[in-house]
Amino acid sequence: MFIKTVKIIATIFVTISITACVSTGNQTLKNETELSVTEKIVEGETTTTEVKAMFGSPFEATYTDSGYLIWKYRLDDLKADAVNFIPFINMLGSSVSGTRKELVILFDENNVVKKANMSESEVKTKTGAFDTL
Repeated sequence: MFIKTVKIIATIFVTISITACVSTGNQTLKNETELSVTEKIVEGETTTTEVKAMFGSPFEATYTDSGYLIWKYRLDDLKADAVNFIPFINMLGSSVSGTRKELVILFDENNVVKKANMSESEVKTKTGAFDTL
């Protein structure tokens, strides 16, 4: 009986551990930093083809009023907050927090990088009753 209880508790712990972490977006950004991106993307030299080979397709592509192309890449690396594991309270909503990496690249009329910026910031997302807190 004891071994069966331990197995059930272990299964619950593993399930919670697996579902407690979520990473969404472009996984190629996971190990990138502002410094590593500036070493890979050289303004005035790197082309759209080279950027696509390094990071894949962007999650968003838009144009400026002047017609310049903008590509955006994003990675959210989130973990469930402790409140999600409190019985009954977790039925009211959920809360996750972590970091967001975002790479924004502006290309000129020749599809060459004009400007590139990598940023990393803290993010927190709440749903349900926690959204109002």
